[in-house]
Amino acid sequence: MRLSILGSMAIIILFASCKKEQNPFEIGKQHIGFLTDSTQVKDLKTIFAADSISKFISGDEFAGSTNTIEIFEKGGKKRLTLTPKHALDSTSTIRSVRILDERFKTKKNISTLSTFKDIKDSYKISKISNLINSVVVAIDGINASFTIDKKELPANLRFDMDLKFEATHIPDNAKIKYFFINWNN
Repeated sequence: MRLSILGSMAIIILFASCKKEQNPFEIGKQHIGFLTDSTQVKDLKTIFAADSISKFISGDEFAGSTNTIEIFEKGGKKRLTLTPKHALDSTSTIRSVRILDERFKTKKNISTLSTFKDIKDSYKISKISNLINSVVVAIDGINASFTIDKKELPANLRFDMDLKFEATHIPDNAKIKYFFINWNN
């Protein structure tokens, strides 16, 4: 009897010590630190209790635009910009997260300090979009879109809006301006 109690306690302690603690800066397909694809706007104050939250609310509730929510460190550095799925709804979940703080990293160590080579070596590129001032590299495997400023490209590629970009057009050392995680469920 005494051995079974000690054995049970040992198993409980073993499982309790194996519990992996969430990294507050890890980016996954369905989470960014403690923020998940099912987090509601009303829960942000709890998740980012040590940070400042700034909400932009449009003056007209019928404008149909979504309000952005910015997360700042107490020192004033902007960390994230969140876009809820529905404007002015505290029960809305988050549609997209713009990552600005270099401490946020994917499991394959990609952050805002990474280069295009880091992205293509780590993930399968789903699509590259040609925008006016930037190219956007989409990675479906982690629901991410990486923005690279066209200033990082050779001069002959910066102004051709009809060019269908391929991975070979983008220099390996092109830096990420910022990136988004998109949760469209």
